[in-house]
Amino acid sequence: MNQFQMNEHEKIIIRKASGKEEYFSFQKLKNSLINSNSTEDEANRLIEILKPQLFQGISTKKIYSMAFRLLKKSSSTNASRYHLKQGIMELGPSGFAFEKFISELFMTQGFSTETGRILQGKCVTHEIDVICKKDDLIMLVECKYKNIGGSSVDVKVPLYIHSRFQDLLDNHLLVPPLKRFKGWIATNSRFTEDASCYAECQKIELLGWDVPYGNSLKDQIGRTGLYPLTCLSSLTIIEKKKFLTIGLVLVSEVIENEKLLRKLGISETRIKAIIIEGKKIIQINP
Repeated sequence: MNQFQMNEHEKIIIRKASGKEEYFSFQKLKNSLINSNSTEDEANRLIEILKPQLFQGISTKKIYSMAFRLLKKSSSTNASRYHLKQGIMELGPSGFAFEKFISELFMTQGFSTETGRILQGKCVTHEIDVICKKDDLIMLVECKYKNIGGSSVDVKVPLYIHSRFQDLLDNHLLVPPLKRFKGWIATNSRFTEDASCYAECQKIELLGWDVPYGNSLKDQIGRTGLYPLTCLSSLTIIEKKKFLTIGLVLVSEVIENEKLLRKLGISETRIKAIIIEGKKIIQINP
């Protein structure tokens, strides 16, 4: 029997950011801790400490904060990785930084990318968040950034996006050497069931926090080491905002720019700490 299964009278009902209530899964928490690079023994130890502090109706935000504080005491680097979902939500309030972040992800797959370009359709013009090209393939990516927990991308989005993509295709989007087209919707949140069904029917690719399975947003970040700079616990909120304002979005961009760190008036001691933390965060696990 799984050590985190509980008797009926011990089950904890939690409240999600969406307002929905459900039974808390210790296994999901364990998985998220392990995904942050904690060992299984460490994850088990942290859960045992956390268990007595849970109560009926506790919010997922509260559980996250408690787990984050515990994890930070044992490993600030793993805590920064655990902060990933919240870190992405801190890229806002606008969606520009998220668009650049998605662009960087596709670049790791060998695509050349552009962001915020205007294309002429048959009927009207369209601003495309991210354009990706490789060989004879062009991909248009619509980014739906969410900075509020619990929100999802509903069916209206793929319905609308499909018509935009079709208008562009009707105006000769595919010109030599481009012969193939894929349309994408990328979000840091989740998709409703209807949104997923419509996208699948119209052959629109979806990239979300946990889709597609095995190659989701969180999976790709873990594989590539492309963590957002908002995961860095050694940077202040003001410093993070300054980096985002000048167009930087990645941990790697921060730690490779010592001159800029000095220009912001950060001490040599802190610069060293930021670089050490950053290198540990982006280290790709085998």
